Amino acid sequence: MFEEGEFILSTFAGPVGQGNSPSLNNHEDIEAQLIPGGRLLPFLVVTVLFFLWAIPNNLNDILIQQFMKSFNINRSSAAGVQIWFYLGYFLLAIPAGQLMRRFGYKMGIVTGLCLLGSGCLLFYPAAQAGLYWFFLVAQFVIASGLSFLETGSNSFIAQLGPAGSSERRLNLSQAFNPLGSISAGLIGTVFIFSGVKLSDAQVAAMQVAGTYQAYLHSETLRVVTPYLVLGCIAFVWALLVLVTRFPDLGSEDVSEGSSSGGMHVRLWQPHFVFAVLAQFLYVGAQVGTWSYFIAYVESATGVGDKAAGYMLTGTLAAFAVGRFSSAWLMRHFRARLMLVVYSVINVGLCLVAVVHPSWIGVGCLLTTSLFMSIMFPTIFALGLKSMGEKTKTAGSFLVMAILGGAALTKLMGMLPLRSAYLVPVVCYIGVALYAWLFAEAKVGEALG
Repeated sequence: MFEEGEFILSTFAGPVGQGNSPSLNNHEDIEAQLIPGGRLLPFLVVTVLFFLWAIPNNLNDILIQQFMKSFNINRSSAAGVQIWFYLGYFLLAIPAGQLMRRFGYKMGIVTGLCLLGSGCLLFYPAAQAGLYWFFLVAQFVIASGLSFLETGSNSFIAQLGPAGSSERRLNLSQAFNPLGSISAGLIGTVFIFSGVKLSDAQVAAMQVAGTYQAYLHSETLRVVTPYLVLGCIAFVWALLVLVTRFPDLGSEDVSEGSSSGGMHVRLWQPHFVFAVLAQFLYVGAQVGTWSYFIAYVESATGVGDKAAGYMLTGTLAAFAVGRFSSAWLMRHFRARLMLVVYSVINVGLCLVAVVHPSWIGVGCLLTTSLFMSIMFPTIFALGLKSMGEKTKTAGSFLVMAILGGAALTKLMGMLPLRSAYLVPVVCYIGVALYAWLFAEAKVGEALG
């Protein structure tokens, strides 16, 4: 343990605001203190989790492509990887929120890390058995852990300082998430993809020789090592969280106004309800775009899976650039306005990808990650405004909205690859409408 002095990230934050006093003034929101004194260590420990959970999230895009090969299944069947994954998010979000309401953020985060580690270790017996459904069970356990981590970490970071800086603070922590995504893309491309692409004639020859099933099993085994390493890291970090002292946030929240005091706050405020819907649409657009990105690149350009995998890493790098640049831009522009502009840009980029399935389309899809980067943390922070005592419960529902990653990815898998990218177009239109019309929390509507 060590004592931290007052910590201000001057690169991303303006002058220090007045403690934890919320304000409705836009200028004061922009200038609010980012991280209060004495809270640097828990901020860093929790921020690392944003990097960590991005790895299994984005390895799913690799798994879909790998399992299509090793289990000889189609795109729609391989979408089961995302369905079972996001089902875990959906079903465990409310229990996660309730556990943290009773025992605090630390217990919820430790529980999440233990579930993540356990699910990763299940990859070994799943690969030895060579059973696709066993991997789906492991995915469910992993996602159950991530549901605890995301419910706790996003809400914790949002509550860690003044309301006026909650969007910037959460975008800063979330900026480390795409670094994990990039790591996942590289890990999957280097250690999981073999680069072997058999022709129909080669497959037929191996089937005659009786070696084809052994080849498929060897491809399945390639997924084991990255997950075993990730599982061990999760258990080690759980111990680190246990020995870190977390601040008692008590009744602190990301409210826009302090007038509610100890009064009852309504859960189903309009700005929160539409935030949940917008989060469902955004996550569906993000997961669907990345899940079939490799297949789109192969179809549009004719390159192999390793080359397409490196391009997936490129789009994840664009996502990282978007997160860090946006954390800085929010010093000067309102989060709602940026969300509108970025959504409209992505509508145009996805439409070009649908109309021009070529290197032009690939470039446009790659660029969408730059502009989708701010959407999750910004929607999350805006949705928690004025939620007061309902902050942890509201965070649970915002995490449950991640189910869009399963539902809309499955929908895209049922459509022809080219027209499938019309689904993200509709999603981004929905996010833009939310940001323009419904994102403002009205203090008068917050009280029951």
